[in-house]
Amino acid sequence: MIHNSTINKQINHRSIRKFKDESLDSEQLTTLYTVFQHTATSMFMQNASLLHITDQAKREKIRELCGQKYVGAEGDLFIFIVDLYRNQQIRQQLNKDDGRVHTTDIFFQAMEDTLLAWQNVANAVESMELGYVPLGTINDHPLEMLAELDLPPLTFPVLGMQVGIPDQEPQLKPRLPLEFTTFENEYPRDFKVDKLRDYDQIVTTYYDLRDSNKRIDSFTKQITGAKLDNKTTDRDQLPELLHQQGLCLDWK
Repeated sequence: MIHNSTINKQINHRSIRKFKDESLDSEQLTTLYTVFQHTATSMFMQNASLLHITDQAKREKIRELCGQKYVGAEGDLFIFIVDLYRNQQIRQQLNKDDGRVHTTDIFFQAMEDTLLAWQNVANAVESMELGYVPLGTINDHPLEMLAELDLPPLTFPVLGMQVGIPDQEPQLKPRLPLEFTTFENEYPRDFKVDKLRDYDQIVTTYYDLRDSNKRIDSFTKQITGAKLDNKTTDRDQLPELLHQQGLCLDWK
C-alpha cells in the first residue's frame, strides 16, 4: 500500500467532537472557502453553497435541533447547501424559464456537487492539523432547520461540519474489512452474516476499550437495533420538504 501525508490522514481519520475554545482565523477560513470553490462540479453548474454560522443564537438553536452538545459550541460551524436557487435566478433574470432545475436529475447533480465539496473541505481541514465531525443531524428536524436557516426555494441543507482545533484524541474506529465493501466488476449476492463474526468481535473490543462512552456493542447489533427499526421520525418529512422547496418535483 502507498503511504503519503494525504493518504495517512485519510485512513487515520477520527471524528473530533471536542474542540478548543478558539475560532478559525481569516486565513484558515479563506483557505477552506477557496477549497470549496475549486471542487469538481457536474456540468460546471456549481450547484452548492456554504453557510458559516457565527450568530450565537443560531448556533444554539442548531445545537438544540441536532441534539448534540458539541454542535455550534467550540470551533466553527458550517452547513453545506444544495443550491439551485442561484441558477434559477440567472435563468429568470435573463428571460428564460426554469427549465430542468426542479427535476430529480438536477437535484442529484447538486447533491453530488455539495458532497464532493464537503469532502474536499474535510480533507483540507485535516491537512491544516485541524479536526472535524460530520453533522448528519442537521436533518433530524428538517422543517425547523429550514426555518432557522431561512433558506430560499430550491436550496436544501445536506450536511454540516463542526471544525476546530482538536481537544481530544479518540481511538480509530475499525471499519468493515475490504472483502465486504470493494468488488471487481460484479456485486456478489452470496453474503452471509456469520462471516462478520470476527469483525463483530473487533468492534465489541473497540467499544469496550475506548476512552469515552463505553458500551457493549457490535456492528451487527447496531444494524439490527433501533437505528433501522420501523419507526416514524421527523426525517420522514424530507421528501415533502424537498417538494416544498421546489426540488424533485418530478419525483412522485
